[in-house]
Amino acid sequence: MQKLLSFLLLFCSLSAVSAGPPTFLLKPEVLLASREKIKQGDPVMKQALATLLKDADKALTQGPYSVTYKSKAPASGDKHDYMSVGPYWWPDPTKADGLPYIRKDGQVNPERYAIRDAEYHNALCKDVYTLGLAWFFTADEKYAAHAAKLLRTWFLDPSTRMNPHLNFGQAIPGRTDGRGIGIIDTRNLAKLIDGVQLLKNSSALKPSEYAGIQSWYRDFLQWMRTSPIGLDEADEHNNHGTWYDVQTVAMALFTEQPALAKQLLEEQTEKRIESQLKEDGSQPHELARTLSWSYSQMNLKGFFELAMLAENVGIDLWNFESPGKKSLRKAYAWMLPYAAGEKDWKHQQIKPADHKGYLELSAVAGKKFPSVDQQPLHNRYKDFHNDMMTLTEWTF
Repeated sequence: MQKLLSFLLLFCSLSAVSAGPPTFLLKPEVLLASREKIKQGDPVMKQALATLLKDADKALTQGPYSVTYKSKAPASGDKHDYMSVGPYWWPDPTKADGLPYIRKDGQVNPERYAIRDAEYHNALCKDVYTLGLAWFFTADEKYAAHAAKLLRTWFLDPSTRMNPHLNFGQAIPGRTDGRGIGIIDTRNLAKLIDGVQLLKNSSALKPSEYAGIQSWYRDFLQWMRTSPIGLDEADEHNNHGTWYDVQTVAMALFTEQPALAKQLLEEQTEKRIESQLKEDGSQPHELARTLSWSYSQMNLKGFFELAMLAENVGIDLWNFESPGKKSLRKAYAWMLPYAAGEKDWKHQQIKPADHKGYLELSAVAGKKFPSVDQQPLHNRYKDFHNDMMTLTEWTF
């Protein structure tokens, strides 16, 4: 009887992963094709899978995570409320108590890390995403089981769940208990949602639990779109606005509101392309920062994720051009000669520029923008390789 039960569980797992997963960022056809290549013994894909499973096995040893684990409560007194401190704010050395804090753009105050809600949320997103992929490619229930445990702890267990709002995100001592800017703390939630979608048909995640996570995100989306803090972030004209859209569109898709997702993309995202870019493709709001390359790259990644999400509702942001002739293709192409070493970066960058993120974008851009010559970039980085890009055509 025990052998029969084990066989049935394995059969259900294999059947669940045989269909393309209903992911929103990742493309089901890409995942299915990669799995088939692994099955056929493709050495490149097998190496990429080995890397993924190494990360997944590490994730099995981590978590669960909860906002209730912090030693300090936010102004509400409720540890179930998410809390973080603005990263670039420091004690004022001219004041005995250091208050109110003052801003040093690009310089992270270590106090940020004393409260770990932001760290935990990011780890949750990465682990669920990694474990979901590991389960999809192997049908090994241990990956799904641990991911489900992480999800229950963060979203469902009454003793550890997070309340669905960010009223106390990126507080500034002496100035404010929370800001709209704090919403960027959860910018990786689209990857977490894809992780949930990968696990949707696993026996480890019950339909009632999946529905409970959907309900949580429905409440969070409502807060994002109606609260003063949420509306403040929606009005941002730099990377904060871009990643606000990534989150709201992903949540609209996940909560089965495709019409809302389409509305957000048409009424907000397309306008951001017009307002955030110059006609040559540069990003003036990001270039004004002390980490201008880093923020330009980060913002462009957000726009790429929006273009990927938009494909789910029939919108082509890859080839969209605003009334001012601004586009994602131009934004990508503007950064290209700097990444390729053909031009020197003249804007402020107080830390070494990391081109890895741009190289990851280039793999997608090569397919979406075939008219853009990327050979100089490939010549400079001949040895660049990313196993996650090989498996899924995207990266965390």
